[in-house]
Amino acid sequence: MSDDRLIVALDVPNVVQGLELADRIGDAASFYKVGLGMLTGGGFALANELKHERGKRVFLDMKLFDIGATVEAAVRGIAQHGLDFLTVHGDPQVVRAAANGAAGSQTKILAVTILTSLDRADLDANLIRPGDLAEITLERAARALAAGADGVIASPQEAAMIRALPEAAGKLIVTPGVRPAGAALGDQKRVAKPATAIADGADHIVVGRPIWQAADPRAAAQAVIAELK
Repeated sequence: MSDDRLIVALDVPNVVQGLELADRIGDAASFYKVGLGMLTGGGFALANELKHERGKRVFLDMKLFDIGATVEAAVRGIAQHGLDFLTVHGDPQVVRAAANGAAGSQTKILAVTILTSLDRADLDANLIRPGDLAEITLERAARALAAGADGVIASPQEAAMIRALPEAAGKLIVTPGVRPAGAALGDQKRVAKPATAIADGADHIVVGRPIWQAADPRAAAQAVIAELK
């Protein structure tokens, strides 16, 4: 049986491979993420097929960032597809525009705090202000939630702190950077195991390569769910 706390990232090149992977996983997963890397490979078609033809929940991970009017227009168009989650960067003005675009739809806006592939050295290179990475993540989460986000994307290492925020009451926390027991880290730097992320306050975990690169993706998804339980 599936557990929608697990979101499987379909980080494959195109819609054909995405559907093949979903077929191999079968009923072991009920929630899928379609990301920017597949956009030119039929990502919207895959998202709609999964949502409207196969009855899955869908997280469209676009991490939108632009001027307010453009973000609002883009989100309004995407929200017409009835997908479940959509990501934007967590800057308050971007979140407010996205919330306006999603108004009246079932699409929930998730704000990206600090990417799980970044550490303090990366923030320095990007001219992000000095300070502890976790504290900056926490502040960005609070500001994004206050600006109208339905939830945030953050590493599992910050989930407990974010869950304790007054602004996080009733809001979603979705954690990428989750690695099952024995899985390689890949390009992730701030990680945790599935059960730890949930125990620390995450509502959903996102797992990609440990599932889609597995010889048996269905069994890999089931193993993650077993860890959650």
